[in-house]
Amino acid sequence: MAHTCRNCKRTFATELELDLHKDTCSDGQLFCDKCGERFSERSATTDGWHYRCPTEDCTGNGIGEDIYQVDDVRVAKQ
Repeated sequence: MAHTCRNCKRTFATELELDLHKDTCSDGQLFCDKCGERFSERSATTDGWHYRCPTEDCTGNGIGEDIYQVDDVRVAKQ
C-alpha cells in the first residue's frame, strides 16, 4: 500500500518514510493561530512530535492547539 503526503502528493512505500518526509516537505505549511504567521514543519519541530511556533516572542505550540495545517484552517474558515 502506498502512503501519500497530503501536502505535496508524493508517495512512499512505508508509513515511516512518509513520516520522515513530512518533517522536510516544503509544501507542508503550518499556521500559528496566536501570531498569524505561516511556516514550514521543519522550522516548527526538531523531533517530529513537539511543535512550537518559530516566530520570536510567540508562545504558540502544539498541532491542533495553536498550530494548524494551512489547508485545515482554510477549510474550517470557509
